[in-house]
Amino acid sequence: MLYRASKIISVPVMRLLWRPKVEGARNVPANGPAILASNHLSVLDSFLLPAVLPRPVRFVAKNEYFTGNPLTALWMRGMGTVSIDRENASAAQAMLDSAAEVLKAGDLFGIYPEGTRSPDGRLYRGKIGVAWLTLTTHAPVIPVAMIGVDKVLPPGASIPRVRRIGVRIGEPMTFTGDPGRARDRREVTDRIMEAIQRLSGQEYVPMYATSVKAAG
Repeated sequence: MLYRASKIISVPVMRLLWRPKVEGARNVPANGPAILASNHLSVLDSFLLPAVLPRPVRFVAKNEYFTGNPLTALWMRGMGTVSIDRENASAAQAMLDSAAEVLKAGDLFGIYPEGTRSPDGRLYRGKIGVAWLTLTTHAPVIPVAMIGVDKVLPPGASIPRVRRIGVRIGEPMTFTGDPGRARDRREVTDRIMEAIQRLSGQEYVPMYATSVKAAG
């Protein structure tokens, strides 16, 4: 009920302000589990991607979003976002376990393999959690590219700008391998990032975005 109400309110606003151009929506299955693996340009990504798709998409978000701005918290709960404590040492595995449960229930799960927003609009090396998830659950991975969202709400900005955005959705990808084997996880992750890069056209950086942020 809350999810439906959130979409009824947000979708007209989104279409009016940002006129999203969606390509490849047919690649998202009408039912059954799938992992939407997207680049990450803005905090708005988790709002905009579910809004352009007919099926609910579950994401995870740091628990600060649930205790800060009450409107943001309401939206997060309405969209079925999973809260996670990123300061907890076991947070990464807890997130993946929660995601696996979402997929086992036959739902869509959204993930940002870079692990954080891009600091400069480039695409950074993916973390291997997405590979563990697809190899463990056997859910297909659907690569996604958010286009121009960083221009709508750049890092540090608080007021969104009026600018057209795009969402490009690639064909489902399936993988075989051992989720416990590091080489398999790395290979699958790199193939997913290559697919995202082809859709987004971003410059690829073979470094983790978190390391770049920490150094800068």
